[in-house]
Amino acid sequence: MNAGRQVGGRYRLDERIAVGGMGEVWRSEDTVLNRPVAVKILKPEFAGDTAFRQRFLAEARHAAVLDHPGVAQVYDFGDSAEDAVDAHRPFLVMELVRGTPLSDLIGNGKALPPAEAARVVALSADALQAAHERGIVHRDIKPGNLLVTEEGAIKVTDFGIAKAAGAVPITATGMVVGTPHYLSPEQAGGQDVSPASDIYSLGVVLYEALAGTRPFERDSAVATALAHVRDDPPPLPEQVPAGLKRIATKAMSKEPA
Repeated sequence: MNAGRQVGGRYRLDERIAVGGMGEVWRSEDTVLNRPVAVKILKPEFAGDTAFRQRFLAEARHAAVLDHPGVAQVYDFGDSAEDAVDAHRPFLVMELVRGTPLSDLIGNGKALPPAEAARVVALSADALQAAHERGIVHRDIKPGNLLVTEEGAIKVTDFGIAKAAGAVPITATGMVVGTPHYLSPEQAGGQDVSPASDIYSLGVVLYEALAGTRPFERDSAVATALAHVRDDPPPLPEQVPAGLKRIATKAMSKEPA
């Protein structure tokens, strides 16, 4: 994709602002409503998989019904092949959130003050509760999907995309659905997910925000995933308030209540 390209007959791609394992995100312009939007275009390797495209569209419809201040709103979705320029590449049109991914603020030795870590996670949990009440499980909660806005609010992004990717065989994409460092034990074990899966992943985010490091760092993605199943996280730093330690421990329980 190149700047200036238009997808969906109305969304002009202006600037690529992020590239991830599943696709790229563009700062774009809705030329019909004259408003800025974010357009996520998925990678070409997803293009030829009919099951994925159908599931992607279904999950996009589910995500679009979420109306919560802590969730990046989904406006539209479609397929870039509608423009008859290249192969099928599903895209998602979302609210353009002006902010910083939490992944830029924590990890690699960087931690948040305990009160700020608690605030960020509480706001994220509130958004997840709204999704869970509608039967929607995120499946890929990680710092990169939690945006801290210029006003200090939290926006959870990428609802539905991880579930859609589950329709693609791992051999077709070479990727695991969900980020190994934040996988819940049931995801790592190939079992069904539930709202508790998101809470576990959010507990890992809280741990990282408090400690400045992730609880499980292993030599491979598989070993890291298995650590979520088998191992207990190292103790949090002594200066972390006891109440926050209890919250992180409960969220990361291998057998949630």
